[in-house]
Amino acid sequence: MGFLAPWFLIGVAAAALPIYLHLLRRHSTTPHPFSSLMFFEQRTQSSIRHRRLRYLLLLSFRVAVLVLLALAFANPYIKRTVASSGERRMLLVIDNSFSMRAGPRLSDAKREAVSVLNSRHPAEGAQIAALGSELHVLTQPIQDSAVLRAAVDSIEPGDARGSFGELARAVRSIEEAAHAPIELHLFSDMQKTDMPASLAEMALPPHVSLILHPVAKDTLPNWAVESVQAPSQVWDPKKAHVEAVIAGYHTPAASRMASLVVNGKIVDSRKVDVPAGGRATAVFPSLNVPYGWSRCEVRIDSADSLAADDNYLFAVERSDPEPVLFIHESADSRSPLYFGSALASAAEASFTLDSVPVDRASSTVLSKYAFVVLSDVISLPAPFENDLLRYVRGGGSVLIAAGTSAAHRARIPVLDETVIEAHDYSRNGERFATVAETDSSHPSLQSSEGWAGVKFYYAVAVDPSSSRVIARLTDHTPLLLDKKIGEGHSLLFASGLDDLTNDFPVQPVFVPFVRQVARYLSGTEEQKGSRLVDSFLELRTTKEEAVSVEVIDPAGHRPLSLKEAASTQSYQLRSAGFYSVRLANGRQDLVGVNADRRESDLEPIPEDTLTLWGGKGGPDSQHQANLGEHQDQERPRSLWWYAMVVVLVAALGESLLAGRYLVTLAEKP
Repeated sequence: MGFLAPWFLIGVAAAALPIYLHLLRRHSTTPHPFSSLMFFEQRTQSSIRHRRLRYLLLLSFRVAVLVLLALAFANPYIKRTVASSGERRMLLVIDNSFSMRAGPRLSDAKREAVSVLNSRHPAEGAQIAALGSELHVLTQPIQDSAVLRAAVDSIEPGDARGSFGELARAVRSIEEAAHAPIELHLFSDMQKTDMPASLAEMALPPHVSLILHPVAKDTLPNWAVESVQAPSQVWDPKKAHVEAVIAGYHTPAASRMASLVVNGKIVDSRKVDVPAGGRATAVFPSLNVPYGWSRCEVRIDSADSLAADDNYLFAVERSDPEPVLFIHESADSRSPLYFGSALASAAEASFTLDSVPVDRASSTVLSKYAFVVLSDVISLPAPFENDLLRYVRGGGSVLIAAGTSAAHRARIPVLDETVIEAHDYSRNGERFATVAETDSSHPSLQSSEGWAGVKFYYAVAVDPSSSRVIARLTDHTPLLLDKKIGEGHSLLFASGLDDLTNDFPVQPVFVPFVRQVARYLSGTEEQKGSRLVDSFLELRTTKEEAVSVEVIDPAGHRPLSLKEAASTQSYQLRSAGFYSVRLANGRQDLVGVNADRRESDLEPIPEDTLTLWGGKGGPDSQHQANLGEHQDQERPRSLWWYAMVVVLVAALGESLLAGRYLVTLAEKP
């Protein structure tokens, strides 16, 4: 008998409470009239008689409830003996992470796993699992050797990064549910980069014996394309270039030939001298791709056992500059000039500005524009505002500059925020306000340097209850707000885009701001031509509308069901290759997915670390677990549930007796 949490036994002291309350019960008598107290002799009356414990059964139930509660929280247990030979489970885990593609590692691991299965006792249950970034259990604990061997044969090489920390976490969960000793066999290359930051994260429960089966003992040299920097969109191929980093892991100095491949055709090649165990950069000065999406990669000549990391995939879309609709008042000629000049100089001719007065905006087709700008317009025609709202909900975005005309409105169009008041700093003692707070985590303000020097003479205060405040002025007036509307965004700048309400357009920070806003509102900021395996691809940003999406994986399959395509918000990229995606906002994307290049370092875990992790189950002790096969083991069996059942019975008994006790007191005269 023992207690898993003995400190809770202090609660037994609470049993004194009902005893104390029972002793406080005072003796009560019925008063009788008497003529005079002179006939009584003065004496001290003892009260011992009146402090006797009464209703002992009720008291016992109350004390029992408190004592049993304390015992239950202390989690009592008894040890029971289990026979290891009858209940032991064998768990075979085969590493199929990206590094196991090197040479015959995976086939060697599978062959050794089958050998272990054949050597086990026929009555002993076994379970098969594959290890990548997660532990994938392939079978239940069974004795059928044919099914177990078929599960081993079905394991294919993966592209995920291995994780021994995830293995330990999953095995701890399996051990808690198994209630039996587990003999864990791990077949892996024991890659050093698969270890977590702390060795404690790899710790296994005491009833799990780890037996390691390393299939690689030496560090193999390996060259890989470690990373590629390339634009996801190209407007002018002559201005686009590609940089690729070629890395050598435990390699001698050597020259590698790096090639740029577009849609399966080599368009450029560069010889790269990679130092011993170092890195070198290959630069391709132009990226000449056809219109639309192109499947690109940087490839090196294979010279090692791991050829899967000798190329790096990325996708590029070539298109003409996208038009931007700029709506303004007819008398306003300053704001389109400033914004258009900043857009042309900042975005490298990726956008063209279509400036339209508000009285001619109703005839425009919004769907052809990358985003829309409303520059201090006094009012919008109701049909056009409805069209603009549908445009934003469908995935478009709008930038609203609220200058002096906003003071005449009760609300901001599209954003639908209430106008509280207008601050004309030029007419009071302050003369102007400056930016006091910025949220640099927002894509439109990745560079907040220079904002402190901008002077604002006029700003509109709105209620930001349903919007994200990105910047505030010194008097806490929200200056820049972002609101998610359907699949699009509505960005509010609470001042003008001219040089009358502020000096923002003539400040150096204005051009970077326009560039970031254009990329954010057009969606090119979030677009990436390459991702890593196991990363998530955002398919939709809201659940308001059940718009169907489509994902086609590298094998040409559609992994999402019809129900998932109408509701799934993100998709995990499980394998390397090109994914074709149609997002909820209607945009077509192509994404190149690559394995984590930490898997390219084929250095194994040091021998002493393996011995420390495996304990008795070191590399040369694969059969040591059989030594204690027929020895009995003691395992704790918790009595918490039984104690709580007795607490419930005692509480019911106390409730019944207390009710009778109260009725008795009420019936007394």
